[in-house]
Amino acid sequence: MDLSHLKSNLKGDLFGGLAATLVALPSAIAFGLIIFAPLGAEYAARGAIGGIMGCIAIGLIAPVFGGTARLISAPCAPAAAVLSVFTMEMVRRDGSPGALALIPAYLSVVMLLSAGIQILAGALKGGRIIKYIPYPVVAGYLSGVGLLIFTAQLPKLAGMPKGATFFSTLGAIPSWEPTRVAVGAATMAAMILAPRFIKAIPGAIVALVAGVLTYFALSLVDSSLLASSGNPAVIGPILPADASFPELLTAHFASFGGLRVFDLALVLVPAGTLAVLLSVDTLKTCVILDAVTRGRHDSNRELIGQGLGNCTSALVMGIPGAGTMGASLVNLTSGGVTRLSGVFVGLFSLLILLFFAGLIAWIPVSALAGILMVVGVRMVDTKSLKMLRSWHTAFDFFVILAVIVAALSTSLLMASGVGVALAIVLFLRDQIRGSVVRRKATGSQISSKMKRLKPQREALEAHGEEIVAFELQGQLFFGTTDQLIRELDSHLGVARYILLDMRRIQSIDYTAVNMLRQVEARLAEKDGFLLFSSIPAHLPTGRDVKGYFTELGLSAEQRSVRFFDNHDAALEWAEDQLLARVLPEPASTADGALDLGEIELLAGLDPARLERLRPHVIERAYAAGDTIFSRKDPGGEIYLIRSGVVKIFLPLSGGITYHLATFGRGDFFGDMSFLDGGVRSANAAAQTDVELFILSRAEFDRLADAHPEVGAVVFERLALALALRLRQTDGELKALQQV
Repeated sequence: MDLSHLKSNLKGDLFGGLAATLVALPSAIAFGLIIFAPLGAEYAARGAIGGIMGCIAIGLIAPVFGGTARLISAPCAPAAAVLSVFTMEMVRRDGSPGALALIPAYLSVVMLLSAGIQILAGALKGGRIIKYIPYPVVAGYLSGVGLLIFTAQLPKLAGMPKGATFFSTLGAIPSWEPTRVAVGAATMAAMILAPRFIKAIPGAIVALVAGVLTYFALSLVDSSLLASSGNPAVIGPILPADASFPELLTAHFASFGGLRVFDLALVLVPAGTLAVLLSVDTLKTCVILDAVTRGRHDSNRELIGQGLGNCTSALVMGIPGAGTMGASLVNLTSGGVTRLSGVFVGLFSLLILLFFAGLIAWIPVSALAGILMVVGVRMVDTKSLKMLRSWHTAFDFFVILAVIVAALSTSLLMASGVGVALAIVLFLRDQIRGSVVRRKATGSQISSKMKRLKPQREALEAHGEEIVAFELQGQLFFGTTDQLIRELDSHLGVARYILLDMRRIQSIDYTAVNMLRQVEARLAEKDGFLLFSSIPAHLPTGRDVKGYFTELGLSAEQRSVRFFDNHDAALEWAEDQLLARVLPEPASTADGALDLGEIELLAGLDPARLERLRPHVIERAYAAGDTIFSRKDPGGEIYLIRSGVVKIFLPLSGGITYHLATFGRGDFFGDMSFLDGGVRSANAAAQTDVELFILSRAEFDRLADAHPEVGAVVFERLALALALRLRQTDGELKALQQV
């Protein structure tokens, strides 16, 4: 990004950053209060300063190293939920004053480890993987977080004493403090209704102002509300009167010396959970920004930027965060264009800390609780209820419900475990639901590119059920093995040649290979063959498939197993084996040069007419590998094969060729240019030594002028032969479209 671009968008970024700060900072303070609430009211100021420092550190660092335009990174609800649960569990383990004093240090360790995981994931190109976590798992987790936020904030809104739970608060409605309830209710009403009437100012800002005004209006009746120190209804001073921020930071680092090594294992699961949630939250916001702005973010770079921002936040007593949707959209609609708008959020948060910290002390706790309760409700994915309308999506709904129940009944850590387990179940379900067989066809429905003569075609049509070709796809593992064996079972009673095209296989496991060994054994009992084609050199997992097959006893050394480079070569081999078995020896042999009357196109032609044709035909021989004609060569001749095999292929860029067809003894090729007089559309080369009869269009026209009846018969036979080829092609295309 050049300086001129920054300068041209400076005004928009400035106002976008300011608007985003007004959205992000109050929420960050509230999230800090949530995290430190289990430690008691005396830690409220520590939570408030944690939220502010998180806004400053993440705002200044993440945009610089991440670089997604217009993205605003700040402390967020998932971070608050995970860390507040961790704090509660640490308090339950040991609630002594000495242990409580160490919990902020343990929180910092969780944040640092989580940030390190994000940085490592970005460096190892793991951004795409995180985005592929199933939506039902993420929706369930976020819904559970939202409900936990809502239930945790109700006691604060009602002014209940420390230790009060959601249900105990509901059971003690007469004990609710009217002042706090009024402030919280006014805040919630403003946050819900404001967007309908005030478009220019974010709802969270309107709600916070409404809560503060309601609080001071009530102070006209109750003067005790005007005391900031020792007043549980407001945040209170965020910095102690007898200590500066550097002194607090020094004391914070000193507390790391009291950490117990055996307790550090407790941070692993919450750190991993936090890293995943923050990464998903960020990348989800990036995807939405891309859709709105038609941009494109770098997932891996963004993870590194977020990790560095969260690492810096943890080092300066801040709380972690992610790319936030609300603040980012406010930034976008307020004029923000570049990543500089995200940096301005950090700068404005710093200015507020330096010059307006005293005003922050007067923010009512119940007002922040009201904002968070609305945020919590909005995090619940109510749209998921629509999944119950169809049995196809009902399981996805129950996945969401299971994660929510785990979050509410046990903990978010357990919910994360349930989410991972159900993500695996969802993956297996999707793999099993999709067919591992992309398409299948018998030898009577499809044929190789080797063009067969009439007796051979008839034999293949009659005995084609003995050849079955399967094109496989996806994951061939224990979950899909039974599906494949059911498909194979319906053909194993008749088929002698089972062809498995492996080019679209993504993975294969021991169960699948063991099943293929059983299929091979059943084919071997009746002298059949298991054919593999297009086996990838290496799967995406890095596995060498042929080597893996050999290790597990499925190799080319076995008499009934064959490997081929491509599907057509395998199919042609199977056809050759079938024809050699079912046709009389003279019909299947390819030895000796044919006379003109023995060419299938001219077979049965009246001898007199054949003799009139013979002077117009020339003979020519080609050695194996010789080019008979090339693409764009002048045409006009039709070639009748006396002996040998000719291959037709299409040259592509980069020296690559595409095999179109193969013609053998007694067949013909070159008919297109013979008919239309145009240039050749492909190359023809002798695959073996070849002897040909060649009839040019000019010679044929002279024959037709002298003997019209001969020309008419030859044209009729050529038209019939081409019609049969087209009919065969039509049947094969129809078979290939059947999945």
